[in-house]
Amino acid sequence: MKRFGLLARIIIAIILGIVIGYFANEWFIQLFATFNGLFGNFLGFIIPLIIIGFIIPGIGFMGRGAGKLLGLTALLAYASTILAGTIAFFIAKNVYPTILRGQSMEIFTDPTEGLSEAFFNVEMAPPMEVVTALLLSFVVGIGIAAIKSDALLKLSNDFRDIIQLVIEKVIIPLLPFHIFGIFANMTHAGQVATILNVFAKVFIMIVILHFFYLILQYSVAGTLSKQNPLSMLKKMSPAYFTALGTQSSAATIPVTLKHSKTLKVRENTADFTVPLLANIHLSGSTITILSCALAVLFLQGESIAFTTILPFLLMLGVTMIAAPGVPGGAVMAAIGLLDTMLGFGPTMLSLMIALYLSQDSFGTACNVTGDGAITSITDSISKKWNVTEIDKIQA
Repeated sequence: MKRFGLLARIIIAIILGIVIGYFANEWFIQLFATFNGLFGNFLGFIIPLIIIGFIIPGIGFMGRGAGKLLGLTALLAYASTILAGTIAFFIAKNVYPTILRGQSMEIFTDPTEGLSEAFFNVEMAPPMEVVTALLLSFVVGIGIAAIKSDALLKLSNDFRDIIQLVIEKVIIPLLPFHIFGIFANMTHAGQVATILNVFAKVFIMIVILHFFYLILQYSVAGTLSKQNPLSMLKKMSPAYFTALGTQSSAATIPVTLKHSKTLKVRENTADFTVPLLANIHLSGSTITILSCALAVLFLQGESIAFTTILPFLLMLGVTMIAAPGVPGGAVMAAIGLLDTMLGFGPTMLSLMIALYLSQDSFGTACNVTGDGAITSITDSISKKWNVTEIDKIQA
């Protein structure tokens, strides 16, 4: 399985889960239900640690520079991320009742009803509540930036590396088995047809949304820099297709940087903004997360107002800062918020992860391609502000 990328493994896991779920006996389904229970409990345990590991070094790093270029880049990246999620919300809110009509699972008052039970369960209490982890991360991260503590920043970076290792070596490799168990169980319980229909329709809608948002970003960038938006987007296409394969914004930085410099931006601006944006600009991932979350809520027959989703979006834009350059990093950073702010239970979180990871590479491709537009916008505005020097930020 290591020969295949994560997307291929997820697809294989879904197919095998559906096929085997039709024929497997109750004992086999219960075996994987037990694994899913243990894996889900471990996710619950690790969520606060993921939040702490991502947010503290992210805020600490961002706060080390006080220059205009840093502030401008961060503001544009955050605004772009929030705008992307807002557009995704209103599109999904209006489109889902049509494309997902008749596919609601609200008849399942309990999402776990009809699913096979595990042989046993091992409780894994998280070290703290998610809200506590968020508050602690903000306090410590801002504190590191305020006192400019190199020692604490290095410690938080080391802790982030540990959490990243857990995601790379434990969570990501086991996710295909987890998703296999989910689909085998849902097939056994007769719920899988609805999920597959939703997967296909939501996938198409998200990809269309990605391209729409990229055109919007480059229209703004082209207007400010007096260039053809479509020509700019074409120049950045190698970064898009590279990200489809790597599923990592960080791994695509060399390609993104090279082609951002073809957009008539100053080299020193691109050298500064592209690596920064790879960690803080996640417009494509936000579109995917919002669309997938609303699809899962729709399946449960639930509706949500924008006044509820806006605080989630504002927190999401910060929580995903410095999410690791590994497949699934954004959704791993978001699951704590999905739990506490949108009320996602274990089964809903599992569906969310499966739905998101099936489209992760497209979200990453949208992120890195959009980095070129944000770089161009930043360069155009900074020229008007006469910002000619780039502050040196010590990692």
